[in-house]
Amino acid sequence: MSRLATVDPTTAEPQARALLGKVERALGVTPNMMRAMASSPAVLDAYLQFSGALSKGRLPGRVQEQIALVAAVENECDYCLAAHTVLGARAGVSEDDLAAGRKAQASDPKVEAALSFAKAVIATKGFVTDEDLAAVRAAGYSDGEIGEIVAAVALNTFTNYFNSVGQTTLDFPAVR
Repeated sequence: MSRLATVDPTTAEPQARALLGKVERALGVTPNMMRAMASSPAVLDAYLQFSGALSKGRLPGRVQEQIALVAAVENECDYCLAAHTVLGARAGVSEDDLAAGRKAQASDPKVEAALSFAKAVIATKGFVTDEDLAAVRAAGYSDGEIGEIVAAVALNTFTNYFNSVGQTTLDFPAVR
């Protein structure tokens, strides 16, 4: 059972109702994480704006989903692992890469470099080595794309922590 209350979209305050409506239109469902975030419309709005901004970046959605899997594993968030397994498949990540992504691996060496870098960012709390940075650059990532990898780690760490604090009730198929 969730430790943070979830908001019913039909009885939510106007700002929360509007934000939850955007989620419903975009995903076809309103996940429990976002219902819990709607207890503070500012939190839900911040999450939606940050994720919306990153969706317009240079990193493909499938790579962002693979980074989300790395963060979920590293931060031990079962909710995000389940959610991003579903969302990753929708974004075109293969079944093999969904499984490999949990270990910061990928069939594409360039993507794997991004995942390894994301894992290093999490493990070092951002204090990556010169070698970590050189490796992601050598794989072909620009400074802008490296910034987007860091931003994806930050966004996913936020959701990982939010779900860990709230013990959000899983509404995606569990991943073992």
